[in-house]
Amino acid sequence: MKNGLTGLMGQAVILKVSTGEASVPLRGVLVSESPEAVRFRIGDGWDVDIFKSMILDVEEESWVNSIT
Repeated sequence: MKNGLTGLMGQAVILKVSTGEASVPLRGVLVSESPEAVRFRIGDGWDVDIFKSMILDVEEESWVNSIT
């Protein structure tokens, strides 16, 4: 994953991230981007930097909060 995340900044997404032999989905908001990494907000105010080389896929968050 080199570039192309600029259009998703500030939006809720799901990142599929490689962690060695496993891959995990992370739900959060893309905060910023550098040439090597993205800053990703998980939860309330917990920002982490994730190397772009670890990102396998990015999906826009489609979860909708509904009350029935």
